[in-house]
This record gives sequence, structure tokens and C-alpha cells, in this order.
Amino acid sequence: MTFLGCGTSTGVPAIGCTCAVCQSADPRDRRLRPSIVLHAAGGTILVDTSPDLRQQALTYGVTRVDAILFTHSHADHILGLDEIRRFNAMQDGPIPCYAAADAWTSIRRTFYYAFDGVPRKGGGIPRIDARIIDGPFDVAGVRVVPVPLWHGDAPILGFRFGRFAYLTDCSALPDASWALVAGVDTLVIDALREKKHTTHFNVEEAVEAVKRIAPKRAYFTHMAHDLGYAATNARLPAGMELAYDGLVLDVDVDVAS
Repeated sequence: MTFLGCGTSTGVPAIGCTCAVCQSADPRDRRLRPSIVLHAAGGTILVDTSPDLRQQALTYGVTRVDAILFTHSHADHILGLDEIRRFNAMQDGPIPCYAAADAWTSIRRTFYYAFDGVPRKGGGIPRIDARIIDGPFDVAGVRVVPVPLWHGDAPILGFRFGRFAYLTDCSALPDASWALVAGVDTLVIDALREKKHTTHFNVEEAVEAVKRIAPKRAYFTHMAHDLGYAATNARLPAGMELAYDGLVLDVDVDVAS
């Protein structure tokens, strides 16, 4: 699994900001918008299509996408969807894309031209095989378990892939979701900043969630420019650290049933 981006919706550095993190020379303080890619034996799974998808694919050598999973339909997680046209061309076909029903409502509105069937001249459209997530499913040879999360008052999804779980953009886990992530070895979880936020875990809340889930290792993502990589890691408990763009992890996944 590769982190394609672990920044918040503005990215880091933020436009016009001169704070220490935005001006940092440490490449681990440069954060594109949030996304991961999972390279499995049966294919390549992309989680979210950030506005930086083209740059991410070129930087980290993503040359094929066999499936896309959407956590939710906020701009920083979907606006790169048009970039899949290049993968459509190389793979000569549509890409299966998975999202909750309410997320599809927003995605179809935003990318209306990919769904309305109206012929258009002077440019292609992303070819999308839209599939609704309504429970565990198999994709690219991997068993995927959706994990309901709260993003403020909005219900969204995280995903568990065997012994690995990815929970971005969350401010709370519903009671039933704690059991869905029990026993994971590797956990990626939202930690926006030090100060509390209405729709994201802050660092303190993320640390408490990690302690409750008790993975072998945990990485924080969706971080704002409030969190410098080196300084924040120096004060985190053992087994927890900030992720950074380009970080590659070996994770254990469940084979599709």
C-alpha cells in the first residue's frame, strides 16, 4: 500500500501560507490530497480520486487501476475522477467504482457528463462502472469490509482489507464499527491537527482511538499544516506516527471468498 497523499483538503503547503510547516524543507511535510493505492495479486485498488490524481500517478508509478473505492463525495476525495480517462484508454474499458448510494448521488451530480448519456464532441469522458456498496464485497482478489464512520454529522465509509484498515476523514466511529476494525495489524486513521475540529479527529482523539483498536502499528493521515512531521512524531506514543506521501507499507489482506 502506498500513500499517494496524506494532506487535508487544502494540501500542504497551503496557498499563501508562510508557516514553518508550509515552508519546511522536509519532503515529508509536503502533502497532496488524501488517497492510497493498494497493489494486490489480483489487481490495483485506488481509494478515492483526489484532485492531485494525475500528479500522484506520475510520481508514484501508478500505471493501472482495476477498481476505485470512494470513502465519500467531498471535493478532495472525488475531483480527480476525470483523470481516469487515461486509465480507461490504456486498459480499453470502464473501471469498476464502488461507493455508498448517497455518495453516488453527489458524484453523479458533479460529473454529470459521465452519466447523462449526452454525446459530446471535443474530449472524452471517464468510463465508470458504478457499483453501490451495501456490505462486504470482493474486488481485485481482495475481500473488502466497509466500515461506517462519522465525518461530523455525515455518514461516510472507511475500509478494512484483512489485517489493514483505512479510516480517513472521521470524527467518530459508530458503536458497531469498533468491532469491524478489531484485530487489525495496521491502522491508518484521521488526525487533522492538535486543536479540536467538528468533522475530524484531532491528534489526541486519534491517539485514543488507536489505543482502543490496539493495532501493531498506526499511521495518521489527512493532516493540516499545523502538524510538522518530525516534531509531531517525536511526541507520539510508540507504534504511532504520521504518514507521508510516498510511504509504502506491506499489509496483510484477506483473499476474496
